[in-house]
Amino acid sequence: MERLLVLKLDAVDCEAEACLNGVPLARVNAARPSAIVPIHEYTVAGPNQLKLVIWPRPAVTPEDPPLPAEPRVADGRRLVQLRILLPRVGSMADESTARTLAQLDWAPPEGEAYQAPLVLAQDFGLPVSFPRWRWLDAPAVEDVPSLHSQALAVVQGLARDLAAGQPERFLAATRLRTEEIAIAYQRRPEDETRRLRDHLTSLHAEGRLKWPPLTPEALVLRPVADARLLECLGADGRPALSSAPDDQGRSVMLPLRVTAVEGKLYVLR
Repeated sequence: MERLLVLKLDAVDCEAEACLNGVPLARVNAARPSAIVPIHEYTVAGPNQLKLVIWPRPAVTPEDPPLPAEPRVADGRRLVQLRILLPRVGSMADESTARTLAQLDWAPPEGEAYQAPLVLAQDFGLPVSFPRWRWLDAPAVEDVPSLHSQALAVVQGLARDLAAGQPERFLAATRLRTEEIAIAYQRRPEDETRRLRDHLTSLHAEGRLKWPPLTPEALVLRPVADARLLECLGADGRPALSSAPDDQGRSVMLPLRVTAVEGKLYVLR
């Protein structure tokens, strides 16, 4: 692989979220003003939709009743830049050296009124071709609450096994995702599985796979990609599989985006 397709999001003095084809991929704020994310596994054939949300709602915001938009006035300092870049592997993902395939910018002049969240969107094509990923053909989930207890059992079971140094259930549960990610980045699925197993085993040996209790009230299933995927989140908006911080403040986060087919959950991203 010579080039790597990435999403780059930068913000100054505000919070912003970037989505590709309906999937939230990066969120930045004043404390973490920049993010770069590889995006091969979220692309589609034909037009791709890039979306930028300024001052997004928290990931676990209740849908009912919907929160009203908040009137705001620009101060002339805040700005957001979102780019889809195609740098060479090993090179900086920077606009000055990489090809820009799509971009969205927000930099309102001082005194301009707007409402938050503010959404900007753009469709764009890609000069590269990827397979059609399974999540694109997943059925939309119509009754999310009915899957809550099942998803809770899955996440709790994975957490128990990982805490015990047994990664095989996690590897089996994420097999479809691992296979497609390997294809997306021109690697062999068996190599990707071995790399993931070694990584999880190493984290356990370091004592970093200790998970806070996940209660039914804390688990949130966030519909994304037009409800074809459900993002498993904790009450704080982080992945439901997020370890307790170690003595250096580091936390292991293992995102899970699942779909439901005939009542069974599958991890696709």
